[in-house]
Amino acid sequence: MQAMLFAAGLGTRLKNETADKPKALVEVGGKPLLQHAIEKLSAGGASRIVVNVHHFATQVIDFINSRNWGVPVFISDESDKLLETGGGLKFASHLFSPDEPILIYNVDILSDINLQDVFAQHTQSSAIATLVVRQRKTQRYFKFDSEHNLVGWINKKTGETKISRSENFQEATEMAFSGIHIVEPEIFDFMPEEDRFSIVQVYLELAKTKNIKGYFDSSELWMDVGKPVQLEEARKVFK
Repeated sequence: MQAMLFAAGLGTRLKNETADKPKALVEVGGKPLLQHAIEKLSAGGASRIVVNVHHFATQVIDFINSRNWGVPVFISDESDKLLETGGGLKFASHLFSPDEPILIYNVDILSDINLQDVFAQHTQSSAIATLVVRQRKTQRYFKFDSEHNLVGWINKKTGETKISRSENFQEATEMAFSGIHIVEPEIFDFMPEEDRFSIVQVYLELAKTKNIKGYFDSSELWMDVGKPVQLEEARKVFK
């Protein structure tokens, strides 16, 4: 298993925290989020880690180069243009082996999920992608049928829906995305020609004809620290 760590975000919601540094270097429990994530991925069995950078890119690169992580860490430099999740993965494609699944992880996620369990389910299912999802309150949900196949997406606030498989959409289970997913390298063959796009749109389109699964996560700890309130909560937990 190889890994992609999304660390290029602007971190605008954290305001003063990211005025002079990237979100990836905001500290929780005495260490930067980037360090939490790299250590999580390394412990989970990643053979290599690719980190995309944009906002204060030099700071992230210098931090990565300042220590031995015990696993090769490569930089995908998006300094010229922030490419979103799908575009960022596509831009980094040349840094991955074509023979191993890619686990994707958001730098602002703190979780005690067992990544090996996610990898095992993904491998056994023969899915082109597996999305880690949880039961939690949010505005946007993926929808999965009784066999955990992705069938669509819904925005509860606006009522917007995107349907991949109409026959199972209405009764499907609504689950919130956790910012953790695994894809097969063949997914690059199905990406759009443009350079900037969301990976969510790729998943919803592919789910019409391909096997995309949900991993229903019930682990004790999961936190998205991309907002000030959640960041302070995480600092209390990791104090």
